[in-house]
Amino acid sequence: MLAACLLLLIAAMSGTLLTFLYDRPAPFAARLCMGASAGLVLLAAIGFLFALWLGLGAACVGLTTAVMLLPLLLLVRKPFRAWVAREIRLAARTAANALRHPSSYTIACLVFYIGMAILLGVVFGQAAYENSDGIFTGARNNLGDLTLHLQVINSFAQGHNFPPQDPTYAGVRFAYPFLVDFLAAMLARVGAGVIGAMWIENMVLVLALVGMIHYWTLLLTRSRLAGLIAPALVIFSGGLGWTWILQEIHATSDGLFPMLAHLPHDYTIMDLPGILRWGNSVTTLFVTQRSILFGMPLAICIFCWWWKSIAGTRDEAIHESPTRRMTAAGFFAGLLPLTHAHTFLVVMGVGVCLALLFPRLWKNWLRFFVLAGIVALPQLLWLGRAGGVHVQSFVAWQPGWDHGVYNPALFWLVNTGLFIPLLIVALFWPPPNALPKRVLMFYAPFLLCFIVPNLIRLAPWVWDNIKVLIYWYVASAPLVAWVLARWLTQKSASRWLAAGALAAMLLSGALDIFRIASGQTAYREFDNDGITIASAISEHAPPRAVVLHAPTFYSPVFLTGRPSLLGYPGWIASRGLDSFQRESDIRHMYAGAPDADALLERYGVEYVLISPAELTTMKVDPRFWSSYSRVAQIGQYRLYRTNVVEERAPR
Repeated sequence: MLAACLLLLIAAMSGTLLTFLYDRPAPFAARLCMGASAGLVLLAAIGFLFALWLGLGAACVGLTTAVMLLPLLLLVRKPFRAWVAREIRLAARTAANALRHPSSYTIACLVFYIGMAILLGVVFGQAAYENSDGIFTGARNNLGDLTLHLQVINSFAQGHNFPPQDPTYAGVRFAYPFLVDFLAAMLARVGAGVIGAMWIENMVLVLALVGMIHYWTLLLTRSRLAGLIAPALVIFSGGLGWTWILQEIHATSDGLFPMLAHLPHDYTIMDLPGILRWGNSVTTLFVTQRSILFGMPLAICIFCWWWKSIAGTRDEAIHESPTRRMTAAGFFAGLLPLTHAHTFLVVMGVGVCLALLFPRLWKNWLRFFVLAGIVALPQLLWLGRAGGVHVQSFVAWQPGWDHGVYNPALFWLVNTGLFIPLLIVALFWPPPNALPKRVLMFYAPFLLCFIVPNLIRLAPWVWDNIKVLIYWYVASAPLVAWVLARWLTQKSASRWLAAGALAAMLLSGALDIFRIASGQTAYREFDNDGITIASAISEHAPPRAVVLHAPTFYSPVFLTGRPSLLGYPGWIASRGLDSFQRESDIRHMYAGAPDADALLERYGVEYVLISPAELTTMKVDPRFWSSYSRVAQIGQYRLYRTNVVEERAPR
């Protein structure tokens, strides 16, 4: 674990040093968050390039570390060294003054960030953990996603999956933003363990995200109170689901505290046909959709650089030339396709709109788009040439997002509560105290992140539109926070109304987060026999041997990194692939149908797992499999080797 932490520290330190090249006026705390966001993405991208050449081993990690240390050479330059030294002295002086004479704001920031770190650390600790009974997750929404990420991470760490093939759909190019899982694999290879690697990676990213939302809000609103409110709105996002608990208390007569100790369900999302579909950002996105947690902090860095460049054209207080910031924004935007593809689409789409709204920076916008395009092109070609993807399944007309049978206006009111009404107040606040026109113009393109996903399905599963919708919410949070901050600082009844409105917007998300953090929920992904058979698979099956198992999300094969003939069909459909034929063929093989041997040979299946999952979900012919060599048996788990020997190129 120590080596993994050191690797992340080097990445964050190098990213922080690089910020002096393109954002010298940034405050120290924001610089650290920018450095962590950019440094981790650079670490993953550089490491992946070396892994394509050398595989993920000591040489790859060593060379990657050496490259990540290159920004230290900037300290050779005397002006650069002076900037860094001045920044460190200023930060130390500020910290010393804060300790000697702490202001209420300093204390609030300290409590806020310590509280966030502890709470999020516990939540991510519950997202994946192992005890004497197996491997568990405390987040219901993570049941299927956790095992997908375990399979992808293990495919890099154990399965030598370079160049990457889809580990859940053997034989197809991996059209998925996998850099976040590749980075976890790097950390696992240097001793963190897969679960530990996911935790430390997530913690760095989520704290950087909180800090970047804080900083972005300060830039846009110049309100320190709003800077603390906006991250809370994002982390504890939700709607009016908390009102359900009032009905449940009344129905059970248990009282509030007994109910809080045994919360029966989530309060921000429910299965269809329920009206709650928005979910909480932490429990339904950052814990489960790990790639968006990788892309969002970097995207907000880009938004900050855009804003400072735009504001700097007229605002003498921001005196640095926008050229370097826009160059950095273009380079890091170009790294987004394999970091998080939807984030790349949002950044480029919003960038086009802002270029039209602020044409005075046309040279810098041109520099941004050209550089982003050059860096992104190889990744886009990789994603675009994935075989078997049905592109038409990604885009379709579907108004109202996931509203089901409910009125769309009512749907959004229930799912986001007072957020949209307060956003409208912020947008139409009367002068002279309104937000500057330039801020509103800068915000305007982000409204498309709400409008377009409410009209068009942007993924095979319409709920995945939330990967774009969340950027509308994050961009709107500073404006809503500004309204609340204005009211909270007034000595009138509006202060209490604002406090009540803020509580109403945070309660549902807080309930869902508390339910996980308090350990009220525990869902077992793998039992001990499953973990042991996974070790047997790793021992007997070569790293790229195709393993046949039932198409479920809890197969022990996912702990080995060996490619599956077919993983969970929901994963496959979300990437635009068709699982129907393989599902049918898998049933034929397990049933020992007349064409079973031919199918095993056609798909190159070298190992077959027969476990409770296969025995309960399909017909299995024991006489057929008795003719094959059984290489391991643990409880009800049996591993067979077929007669297929796939040719592999020597590494």
